[in-house]
Amino acid sequence: MSQDLLSAVLAILRINVLLLALASAYYIRLFAVQTNFGRVIHEFDPWFHYRATEYLAANGAASFFRWYDRQVWYPLGRPVGTTIYPGMQFVAVWIWRFLNFLGPAWEMTLHDVCVFIPAWFGVASTAFLGLLTFECTRSVDAAICAAFIVAIIPANLVRSVAGGFDNECVAITFMNATFYFWCRALRGRSAVWGAIAGLAYFGMVASWGGYVFVINIVGLHAGCLSLWRFSTKLHRAYTALFLVGTGLAVQIPVVGWTPLRSLEQAGPLLVFLLLQVLEGLSIWRRRSKLREEDFRRLRFQVLLGAGAALALLASVLLKLGYVTPLSSRVRGLFVKHRTGNPLVDSVAEHQATSPRAYWQYLHHMCSMSPLGIVVSAASLTEVKAFLVLYGAVTYYFSSKMNRLVMLLGPMAGALGGVGVAWAVRWALRQFGVEAPSEEGDGKGDAGKGEAGAQNRPADKGGWREILEEVKRPLREAYQESILQRKATAGLVLLMVLVCGVEFIGYCWTVAERLSHPSIIKKQRSGDKETIVDDYREAYWWLRDHTPQDARVMAWWDYGYQINGLANRTTLADGNTWNHEHIALLGWCLTGPEEDSYEVIRHLADFVLIWGSPGGDDVAKSPHMARIANSVFGDLCAEPMCRAFHLDRETKRPSETMKSSLLWKLHAHGEEDVQVNPNLFEEAYTSQRGLVRIFKVLNVSEESRRWVEDPRNRKCDAPGSWHCQGRYPPGIHEILAKQKAFQQLEDFNAARDAKAEEYQKAYMSEAEQHVDAPGWSSLNRKASKLSATDLAPPPPRPGAPELGRSLTSPCMLTEEGVREAARAAQMQGVGLPALVLGTVSSADFPQSALVAAGRQATENRQGRPALTGNATSDRFAGDFVVPMTCNQMYGSRWKTALAEKPEDRPQLLSLR
Repeated sequence: MSQDLLSAVLAILRINVLLLALASAYYIRLFAVQTNFGRVIHEFDPWFHYRATEYLAANGAASFFRWYDRQVWYPLGRPVGTTIYPGMQFVAVWIWRFLNFLGPAWEMTLHDVCVFIPAWFGVASTAFLGLLTFECTRSVDAAICAAFIVAIIPANLVRSVAGGFDNECVAITFMNATFYFWCRALRGRSAVWGAIAGLAYFGMVASWGGYVFVINIVGLHAGCLSLWRFSTKLHRAYTALFLVGTGLAVQIPVVGWTPLRSLEQAGPLLVFLLLQVLEGLSIWRRRSKLREEDFRRLRFQVLLGAGAALALLASVLLKLGYVTPLSSRVRGLFVKHRTGNPLVDSVAEHQATSPRAYWQYLHHMCSMSPLGIVVSAASLTEVKAFLVLYGAVTYYFSSKMNRLVMLLGPMAGALGGVGVAWAVRWALRQFGVEAPSEEGDGKGDAGKGEAGAQNRPADKGGWREILEEVKRPLREAYQESILQRKATAGLVLLMVLVCGVEFIGYCWTVAERLSHPSIIKKQRSGDKETIVDDYREAYWWLRDHTPQDARVMAWWDYGYQINGLANRTTLADGNTWNHEHIALLGWCLTGPEEDSYEVIRHLADFVLIWGSPGGDDVAKSPHMARIANSVFGDLCAEPMCRAFHLDRETKRPSETMKSSLLWKLHAHGEEDVQVNPNLFEEAYTSQRGLVRIFKVLNVSEESRRWVEDPRNRKCDAPGSWHCQGRYPPGIHEILAKQKAFQQLEDFNAARDAKAEEYQKAYMSEAEQHVDAPGWSSLNRKASKLSATDLAPPPPRPGAPELGRSLTSPCMLTEEGVREAARAAQMQGVGLPALVLGTVSSADFPQSALVAAGRQATENRQGRPALTGNATSDRFAGDFVVPMTCNQMYGSRWKTALAEKPEDRPQLLSLR
C-alpha cells in the first residue's frame, strides 16, 4: 500500500471516528429522553436551576441580581441573584432566545432547552478535550482517541445526562476550553490566546464554584514552567489570562473580590506576581547585558527580598482580616480528617472516594491513563507537563471527596487517549506498518526508529553519558528480539480490541443506569414495567389544591422540587448554607408530636414526607435527629442518637422514634398509629404511598402576618432590596435553646470548649457505630471471600451481552463489604444482607461465592428462604452488591429474581 493511499485511508478513518465520538457524546446522554421518561428535569438541584432560569427569562438580568426569594427558607428567604453562579442560567436563556429567533422550525420551550443543555455541552466538552489533547501531544490519533473516550466515560456522564440541568454540565465544558486555550497560548500569539483563555475561565467562574480548581491548576503549571524554563511567552500568556479572567470574575456577585482575598486562590496570585518580577529581571538583563553568573546572583537576591516583603504583607493582611483563611472543607483535602458535622456526613458525595469507585467511573482507563502519563513524561514538553500535572493533581483531590471524581473524566480521557494511541502505533510499527508522521508528534529521535537515540551525542563525563551506557545493552537486546516484539505487539493489539469493546459496552450500560431520574421510577413485575410517578403527582396536587401562599414543611432534600413543581413556599431546600435552620427542621420532624406542632403551626400550613414501603424519611430520620441534636442538644442523650432507630428485625420503632411526629405521619392509619386529629389532618397520600401530605390545623395567622410585615425584616441598609426575614415571636422559646453549630475543624472560628467536646464524642461514637456487634463476623466472612468473582445473573431477553472483564471488576473484598455496610448504616437502614452469588450460575458453577451462598442459606437460623412467590420489590431493599457490579449489571439483578427463581441469589444474613 502506497504512502499516499495509506494517508488517505487514515484521514477518512480519523474523520469518521471523530464524528462517531461527537455523535456518541450526544446520544449516550439521551437515554432518559428516548425511553419512557421523556423530557424531564432530574433530581433535586436541577429544579432550583430551572426555576432560577425561568425567573431570569421573565424578569431580565437586572431584576435577577436583585431577586430576594421569599418562597424559600421561610421565613428567612434567600437573595438568589447574589448567592448563585448564574452562568448556566444565562446560557440557557440565550440559547432559548436564539432558537426562537431562528423561527418556528427551531422553537423549543425553555424547559426543553434546560433538559437538552447537558447533552449539547457534552458534545462541546468532548470537542475541547480532543483539542486539548492534540495541543499537548500534536498527535491526531491521541486526540481522536481521547475525544472518543471522554465522550462516553462514566465519570464524564455523572452530571451531564439529559435532564441533569446542573452547574457541572456547563462548567466542565468551560474548564476544558480554558485548559485548551491556555496550552494554545504557550505556542504562539500568547497574549491573544491567553486573553481568550481568560474569557473561557470567566465562563467557568460564572458556572460553578469549582473554578478555584481550574485557576490553581493553571497557576501551578505556570509556576513550574517559570522555575523550569521561564520565557516572555509564558509571562504574556499567564498575564493575559489572569488579568482578563480575574477582572471579569470579580464582576460576578457571588464571587466578588474573593480571587484577591481568599487564601485558596493565593497561589495563582503569587505566580502572577512572580512572573512580573521574572519578566522585569529579564528585561533588565537584556538592557544591561549582565553575565549569566551576575544575573543569577541578582535574581536570587531580588526573589529573596520580594518573598520576604510578601510574607510580611501577608501576615499584616491576615491580622487585619483582609485575607480569608482556608475553609475547613478545602483544608480537609490536604489533611486526614472527618468533619464531625452530621449535616455534611449525611451527604454521600462529601465522603472520601473508595478504590472501587475509580473502576466504576473509569473502567479500563484506570490502566491506560497511567500509561499516558508515562508516555507524556518520557518526552516532556511545556504542554505535556500540563497533562502530567493535571493527572496527578486531579487524582489526589478526587481521592479526598467522592464528588470530585467527575474531574477525572476529562483527565482520564486525555491521558487514556495518549496511552491507547501510543500502544497501537508501537504495535503496528513492529509489523512494518508505519503510519504517516503527524505534525509535531513529539517523537523526536524516537520517531526516527529505535536507532535514532544512538545518533545523539552524549555529554562527556556527564550523567547523560552514564545513562547512555546503561541504556545501550538494553537497546541492543530490544533490537535483537524481533520475534518477541511481534508476539507482544499482537497481544497488545488484541488487548486493545477486547478491552475497547468491553469499555464501550460498559459505558453504554452505565449510561442507561445514570439516566434514570429519581423523581420518576420504573417498577418491574415479571415481564411488565410500569412508571411510578408518585412524587410529581404529589407536587402537582399541592399546586392545584392548596392556596398560592401555602407554606410546606418537608425535609431539606425536597425543597427544590416543591418550589419548582408545586410553586409553593418551603422552609428549606437542597442548599446547606444554614445548619441551624435545617436543625430546626429536623427537630420539628423528629421531636414529640405535640412539641413539634407548637413550632410548626407558626411556620407551615402543610407537612410533606416521603414514605415509601422502605420508609425514605424514616430511613433518613436518624440523620435528622443527629443534625437537630447538634444545635438544640435536647433531643438525644448522645450525639449519634442511637436511641432513635428502627429495629431491623421487627421493623418496629424505638420508643424515641415512636413518639416522634415523623413516625406518626409515616405510619398513620397502620395498626394503632394515628396522628392527633386536633393537630394534623391527612390531606393527600399518593397512589403507592410514596408521598404523604398532612394539613396543619389551627395555624397561627398572627405569626404569618408578623413574618409578612416588611417592618419585621432585617435590611442591610435603609431602603435596600436585601432584607432578610426573621422568625416569628411564637417560636422564640425553642430558638432560645439553639446554639450555633461549630464544626470540629472550622479553622476560621474561635474554639468553643463545649462544641469541641460534643464533636469529639460524636466522632468517638461514630467509630463505635461502625464496629458494633455483627461487624466482626461480617469481616471474617468477607476476608475469606476476597478476590472472588461475583457472577452476574443471566441477561434479560434482548439485553446486550456484556463481555467478561479481564480484570474482574466485581470483587468482594473486606473493604468493599465494610463500605457497603457503612453506607447503609449511615442511611439509617442498619446492616444489609449481602449478595454472595448466583446458585445455578453457568458461568461460575464452582464459584466460592456460590458455595458460600448455599452454606449461608442452609445456616439461616430458621429464617425462611427468600424463594417461592417473592417479587423483585421484596428484594429491593434487602441486599446490596459491590458497587461496580450493581452499576454494571443494574436492574438485571432484580430481573433475575423476578423471572428465574432458580437463578436467585442466596443471601448471607448479617443479623
